[in-house]
Amino acid sequence: MPVDELSAVFAALADPTRRALLTRLEAGDASVAELGSPFAMSQPAISQHLKVLENAGLISRTRVGTARLSHLEPAALKEASEYMERYKRFWNSAFDTLDHALAAYQEQAQAEKETPDD
Repeated sequence: MPVDELSAVFAALADPTRRALLTRLEAGDASVAELGSPFAMSQPAISQHLKVLENAGLISRTRVGTARLSHLEPAALKEASEYMERYKRFWNSAFDTLDHALAAYQEQAQAEKETPDD
């Protein structure tokens, strides 16, 4: 995924309302009215959030009769997750190194405690 697309995904995910909309879409396609019902905001405001999600490639929107349904597009989430996975591996490695250093320190401290002073 090009960096600018990845930036759009992370920018879209930065908003809690948009994350809640994505969570709702996990259950299936929904109209703007259905998506907006749990929020204390207007349909145009919900539509703005949906536009950000659509521009980031996180959802697609289709017209069915008079309704405009939103559909979750999980591929962009997968690519963002894969990007973050690299850093998860980095931090896990760093924490493993820290764990080993702490264990060695504790062993040394225990050994010094058990060794009588000369």
